[in-house]
Amino acid sequence: MKSKVYTLTGDKGTTALVGGKRVAKDDARVEAYGTIDELNAHLGLLAHNTKLDENMPKLIRKIQNKLFNIGAYLATENATEPFGLTQDDVALLEQRIDEMDAELPPMQGFILPGGSRLSALCDICRTVTRRAERRVVALSHTATVHPLVLQYLNRLSDFFFVFARFNNIQNQVEEIYWEK
Repeated sequence: MKSKVYTLTGDKGTTALVGGKRVAKDDARVEAYGTIDELNAHLGLLAHNTKLDENMPKLIRKIQNKLFNIGAYLATENATEPFGLTQDDVALLEQRIDEMDAELPPMQGFILPGGSRLSALCDICRTVTRRAERRVVALSHTATVHPLVLQYLNRLSDFFFVFARFNNIQNQVEEIYWEK
């Protein structure tokens, strides 16, 4: 028998963590994994952009899976290790950043978000990643958070910044610099 999507258990502003403990929906832990979930949704949109390099959808799916792992870790109150997240995952992001950055001209100042639709989507992913990172840092003030989670999120925001620039340059879209 198929279960119903609605359970009625959250009608009073609480939700269950992995393990069953109920907390307020605005709890720091829920804010952290909820923002990771929001980022993952934006990545779903980014993955369907027709102007992506042919290898990028596979990498985006890998990142989405890592974000799901991070979300599960954050939703588990006493987890000690992030599930399925390793230093190799950080290294992969660094490798892709370096590969894209090698094809970019030096920056001439602060770049405004946008340029192309694809780059704008990358910029949205970057800013939501930064917010997720801030939410995880806030959680770390009251709960233990494995440093690898913050390292991955920090590198992921760098990835989206470089990916936005890369897409503009590859598609011959002029970068827009901040006019002071």
